[in-house]
Amino acid sequence: MYWAIDVETGGLDAKRDPLLAIGMVPVRAGRIRLGECYRTLVRPHAGTRITSASVTAHQLVSNDFEAAPPLGDVLPEVERRAREGALLFHHAAIDVAFLRRDFARTGLTWPSCPVVDTARLLVRHAQLRDPTRPRDHIALNLSVARAELGLPEYQAHDALSDAIATAELFLALRMALGARTLRDLR
Repeated sequence: MYWAIDVETGGLDAKRDPLLAIGMVPVRAGRIRLGECYRTLVRPHAGTRITSASVTAHQLVSNDFEAAPPLGDVLPEVERRAREGALLFHHAAIDVAFLRRDFARTGLTWPSCPVVDTARLLVRHAQLRDPTRPRDHIALNLSVARAELGLPEYQAHDALSDAIATAELFLALRMALGARTLRDLR
């Protein structure tokens, strides 16, 4: 059981920029379960800034967060889902840095579940196909990687759409790599 997860943030600095949105979708028995997805905006702490680049990318402005739940209400929902299996990210280091920071800020313990990173799986897949291919010539952008594998295009920078895109990419890569278990993916 996997939960594909994506977060949208108010910038790229995990030390100061806020988490703005979370999208999660489960992958059970090789199927993406859209009816069980989780999506929420997150109300940033008072006084935190949202960069202009973030506003442009996510099309979210301060007024969008007025009715959004605070982190303290959102992160237990993430934790509950994470206890069901592994978390699935695209470029895990970025999203995990924000989530770990916010789990600590709210007094919660980061879940001790496995983390699978589709960006790492892309590297593994590319090197299996062409061991001479330089690592810096491997497409790690989610949209580009999906296009190379013949997956449909989605609008980027929406937490739930990106989580679904990550789940689909994961299933395609798992098949291409012949991975059957979590151990095969690590």
